[in-house]
Amino acid sequence: MPAKEEKSPTSEDEADLSPTSPVDESDAGALSAPEGPEPAPGLNGNPADRTEPYTRIEPFQEKQDTSVEFFFKPVTLTALAVALAALGYVATTQDVLEEGRDKRRVGTYAAIAGFLVFSMIQFRDGPFVRPHPAFWRIVLGVNLLYELALVFLLFQDLNSARAMMVYLDPNLGRPLPEKSYAENCAFTPHNIWDAIDIFCLAHALGWFGKALILRDYWFCWILSIAFELAEYSLQHQLANFAECWWDHWLLDVLICNWLGTYLGMKACQYFEVKHYTWRGFRQSRGIRSKTKRVFTQFSPHDFTAFHWHGTADLLHYVTVVMLLAVFLAAELNPFYLKSLLWMEPEHPFVIARLAGVFLCALPAGRELYQYINDPRRAVRMGQHVWLLLATMGTELLVIVKWSKVRYAWSAGAALLVLYPIGRFGVPSARRYLRRHTRRPRIKTQ
Repeated sequence: MPAKEEKSPTSEDEADLSPTSPVDESDAGALSAPEGPEPAPGLNGNPADRTEPYTRIEPFQEKQDTSVEFFFKPVTLTALAVALAALGYVATTQDVLEEGRDKRRVGTYAAIAGFLVFSMIQFRDGPFVRPHPAFWRIVLGVNLLYELALVFLLFQDLNSARAMMVYLDPNLGRPLPEKSYAENCAFTPHNIWDAIDIFCLAHALGWFGKALILRDYWFCWILSIAFELAEYSLQHQLANFAECWWDHWLLDVLICNWLGTYLGMKACQYFEVKHYTWRGFRQSRGIRSKTKRVFTQFSPHDFTAFHWHGTADLLHYVTVVMLLAVFLAAELNPFYLKSLLWMEPEHPFVIARLAGVFLCALPAGRELYQYINDPRRAVRMGQHVWLLLATMGTELLVIVKWSKVRYAWSAGAALLVLYPIGRFGVPSARRYLRRHTRRPRIKTQ
């Protein structure tokens, strides 16, 4: 008898994986088919690419645009030399600073800068390549630093945390008065005009960003209404949540939130139907064309429309509910954190936190959508979405520990549990019972 050939795991699945979802060597064997003949290497006679994505940190942008190839060449040793030179210069010329706190502050900033340089060079690429993959690696590094700071604060008491904030900004550390927006709720033009402030613009800009992240009208509307209901249910904990009814539903939902969502979805539709033809910088003729090419480097390389299909099956439903909960936590957490740490709404730390979460959520939303809708290519959750989920969860733990807050939304939680039972559980139970209670037919001779 001819000897049986040894079966070896194929790399067909590995070749289909995107750089955003690499697999380990141990995972590759589990993904391969245990039975059947070994497929021919490659496709249509071409040799198979057996390289692991996580060992080749190369931006796939350079395969499509060689006009700025200088910016896509690995310069790790050059970056290391420049970073060490800058570090040595600052460390040896800061004699004007006093010994003690200022020296520690500069050392902390230098450590953060060193970590971000490592992130820029060595972290894996995400789903975005514009303006440059290194930019999104830095965003991931900033998110990781923030998560580590939250883990450290989780093991401190509230007074110690406030003292640490004074170390970062000497203007902090003083209690702030609680401000309520529901003092004069008469529906008059004068009161409405007085309620219009810079926060209305912040609302519109925030929902413009959420539309760019979610890329779905209905999801944005559900989230907008859910946030207002959350403010109603939590206004007994924070006076900042107390607003007049027309402030909730007219100024916030129907004007500011709708305007931001509308403009954001229009931007998504523009990027979706736009014809992407990338001409090289050297091939562009004239100053105007070259300037336009430089600005287009900060626009998306391509665009994917999102269709979440929240009621298609149980997996999509759980994903949509989880995404809704994460967005609500990302919206509510800053109110509690700035109240506990005595920070004004316009403080740079608050603004930096909002801007940072927005930048982190852009690639995270793309990775989550690919993970749910294309499980063959994304065999595990992307790094941006995983770290952002960890960050929101750690923020929530810090808030619960310091303020003893308990979110008690029993009615809403009951609906979220009852709906999938009726939508997916009952039909599945009926199909199961039909299969197992079907009587066997008796053959007659």
